[in-house]
Amino acid sequence: MSLAVYALTCGHLTGELAHLMEGGEGRIRLPIPAYLIEHHRGTALFDTGMHLDCQHDPAGRVGARLAGLFDFDYRPGEEIGARLAALDRDPARIDLVINSHFHFDHVGGNAQIPNATIVVQRREWDAGMDPDSAARRGFDPRDFDLGHKLRLVDGEHDVFGDGSVVCLPTYGHTPGHQSLKLRLEGGDIVLAADSCYFCRTLREHRLPRFMHDRAAMLASLDRLAALEANGARIFFGHDPEFWQTVPQAPEALS
Repeated sequence: MSLAVYALTCGHLTGELAHLMEGGEGRIRLPIPAYLIEHHRGTALFDTGMHLDCQHDPAGRVGARLAGLFDFDYRPGEEIGARLAALDRDPARIDLVINSHFHFDHVGGNAQIPNATIVVQRREWDAGMDPDSAARRGFDPRDFDLGHKLRLVDGEHDVFGDGSVVCLPTYGHTPGHQSLKLRLEGGDIVLAADSCYFCRTLREHRLPRFMHDRAAMLASLDRLAALEANGARIFFGHDPEFWQTVPQAPEALS
């Protein structure tokens, strides 16, 4: 059993660090990651980045409030479909999209992966399908309610049935946020997504300004810390310094 995993950078956002970490100062340029996972039983993406419209009209796509919080550095060729094409992978032949959660910079590229089954926590789907809940949390059903087949999961979920790719509930940032644990030859890695924006989030427990459930998010950080203590490497969600150390496709993670 072996996995091939590729890190993909799907643009950048720049915003105030104070919104993303208690006590933060100044502005920070955030990478927008996605990951291609190849397993002998199928191919999966963990998150899909932003919608194509964000390349030319962010406010028209995500609304004036979100567009006012960030500067968008997102250019043609950085969208998930183009990133896959650069690897000679056909977006129409991806089997699964595993969405960590339903914020625009993680789910906006789902439309470019037309034939995949979406794997998401049931509580995230339910929050996204309730209009009032979706509006409060900044979810846009145009990003995820596109007619894909669904695999709604409750808690921990073994994606391929052999323990190599496991969804981990890391609630708190949103109602049904999930991270992904991967078993590579060099050891386990955990794609934390927005359960842990930065290395400092984990080390100092300095949470973002906006979240669904503070206690749940702290509990998720404790879970990540325990996994790290047992040897897993944590891949932080939007940490620019950490991201500079991550091999980019076409080099695989190891």
